[in-house]
Amino acid sequence: MRFESRELKPFSEPVCAEDLVAFETYFAVQFLDAQMLVPTVEPLIYLGVNLLREDRGVRYFQDAESFRAGVRFGLPNAKEGRFSAQPDDQLKHVFTFSKALEVLMSCELRRNASGQPA
Repeated sequence: MRFESRELKPFSEPVCAEDLVAFETYFAVQFLDAQMLVPTVEPLIYLGVNLLREDRGVRYFQDAESFRAGVRFGLPNAKEGRFSAQPDDQLKHVFTFSKALEVLMSCELRRNASGQPA
């Protein structure tokens, strides 16, 4: 099996707020350390924008596990899910699958350069 090689950019490419599609899966990639050697990845379902009357430019996400289990925002079972509300200008950690993969490949290169074990 061979994975297509690619040139990685020196910066990440998070999804643009305007490009988010309701009920599609995206991936939150964050790091537990300042050196960006220990990533966390969480699949999120994008629910939509301004779901509450008072919202202005707020994007809503739900953890993929509870969404797949049938939990829905605004329904009685909502307390069983994890929801997050993110302003449009705070989505720098949300990626499509392929862009999240590139963030992880860049992390692998940093880990190799730092001598971190695989």
